[in-house]
Amino acid sequence: MTPEQDWSTIAARKDADDAAGALGSLRIALLFGAGAIAFALIAAPLAERSARTMVAGSGGLDTMSTGAISGSAGGNYTIRRSVLQPNPNSVCIISANGTRRGEC
Repeated sequence: MTPEQDWSTIAARKDADDAAGALGSLRIALLFGAGAIAFALIAAPLAERSARTMVAGSGGLDTMSTGAISGSAGGNYTIRRSVLQPNPNSVCIISANGTRRGEC
């Protein structure tokens, strides 16, 4: 065998090894990508379900309701209700000038 033939044999093997290495890297990337997508499809509903459970159980959150009402004779006022008030059914009415009535 001449040196040129030896070199061409070695170069052909090196090219084949490089191609196999590139394909191996692509396969690994596709495997991890598929794993990430599968994890997202499983984890998202579980996280959403636990978040709903925490909100439904109130989890220490104040579920205060606020609404503004525009009256023809009395002007604007705001009605507030909060579960943190002594009585959950108590109502606080705040007038446009800042005066408060009810259980504030």
